[in-house]
Formats: sequence, C-alpha cells, structure tokens
Amino acid sequence: MRLPIQIVPPSGTELRTRDSVPICIGYELLQHGFDCQAGGKSLSVACVIKALFLIFKPVETWEGILLARRSPVFLLVRYLLPMLLLAAVAEAFGLVEWGRNQSGLQGLHRVHKFAVGEAVVYETIRLVAMVLLVMVCAGLIKMFGETFRRRNTYQQAFTLAVFGLSPLFLLRLTDAVPGMHPWVSWGIGILLSLEVVYRGVPSVMEPDPPNAIGLFFMSGLMLVAITGLERFVTYWYLTGHTRPIESFITGLAAKLPF
Repeated sequence: MRLPIQIVPPSGTELRTRDSVPICIGYELLQHGFDCQAGGKSLSVACVIKALFLIFKPVETWEGILLARRSPVFLLVRYLLPMLLLAAVAEAFGLVEWGRNQSGLQGLHRVHKFAVGEAVVYETIRLVAMVLLVMVCAGLIKMFGETFRRRNTYQQAFTLAVFGLSPLFLLRLTDAVPGMHPWVSWGIGILLSLEVVYRGVPSVMEPDPPNAIGLFFMSGLMLVAITGLERFVTYWYLTGHTRPIESFITGLAAKLPF
C-alpha cells in the first residue's frame, strides 16, 4: 500500500504525476542545480540541461547554484570537464567525418579530413588549454572584484567563470555540423555567455550595487578577449594557416597506436 506523499513547492512550479501527487520537479532541479553526479552519458546530458537552464532561466538557476556551494574541484570534475569532453567528441567526429576547408596552393581551397589520431591530439590540447583559460579567467575576475574593494574568493570567481561560459561550451557542439563557420558558433555562444554572466555577477560576486555594472563590463570584456583569442588560434589551425602547429600535432598523432 502506497502512502500519498505531498511536497509543497513554491507557486508556479507544481507538476503532477500520473497518481496526481503534486511534486516540485522543476523547483528541485533548479535548487540542486543539476549536480551532474551521474556517470557517462547521463553526466553530459545533465550538464547540457544545466547550460540550457542558465540561458532560459538564469535567475532561478543561479539561485540553485549558489545554494549548492560547490567547490572549484567539484565544478571542474563534475561540470567543466564533462562539458568540454562532450564538445571535443562532437567536434572530433566532424573533423574526421566531414573535415574542414583549408587553403591550398595558389589560393585554392580543399576539404581536409583529419585522421583519428590528429583529431584526438588536437582536441586533447584544446581541452587542456580551455581548462587553463577558465582558471585564468576566474583569477582575473577575482582580481577585478578586489579593485572594487570587495574581498571575493576564488570559489566565487571560478563559479562565475565556469557557468558563465556554459553557453559558449554548449555552442561548440555545433562545430561538428558541416558548413558551420567557427566564428558564428563563437559569436552566438559568447553573446549568450555575456547574458548569463550579467545575471550572475550580482548574486555570485556580491558587489556593491553601484559597482556591479563595472565588474560585469570588465569581466565580460576579458572573457570576450580571451575566448576570442582561443578561437582565432584554433580557426587558423583548422583552416591550414599554421604549418608548424600542424607538423607538431601530426608528429604526436603518428605516435598513437590508432
């Protein structure tokens, strides 16, 4: 015999199961912030859903993130790495299956399909570089916060950097689509990221109200510059303009057993 269980959620969040038992599914997900504690595919899917909620429900999702109070190590292992791995796998598939247009002799263009080893080496290097860049961004955000006489922690800055850049990581999935220009996916992703950061700065960094817009402007400009530079370097490599880097990656790929 099942006993009726009722959880009273805030207004506007009530859903009903087939047994007509009111439950607060959406509210619970937002409060616990899609902790991404599952494994494998479930972990990646949960992180993608979290990124979507940050885009479409930023205020409620940021509240859930703040209540969870996750450490930088947890965010790195349970959120940032799964997001980057998912994007890397998607892009690597596109590089191997459809390739990229590269400039050839006499200004001619050709489609270069990457070997599996080349794609693996490239995506591994890019993943490590992105993790380091996010850490640097977090350190700079913390420094910006201190210029406004606010003693922020690295945990706060890392939280803002990781989740603020979630839309950019999410849009990297479209890099696997044939014909998708890398600058298009970056442009859409960084615009959405700036919107998420704008919503997150007051609640995460807790600046004085007059300083919030200044902190957002400095942080946003820095994120645009750093991620734009990363996109520029990867775009030049993928389009065949950086022969030394190509030779380096090809040499590493030749040493792989596949």
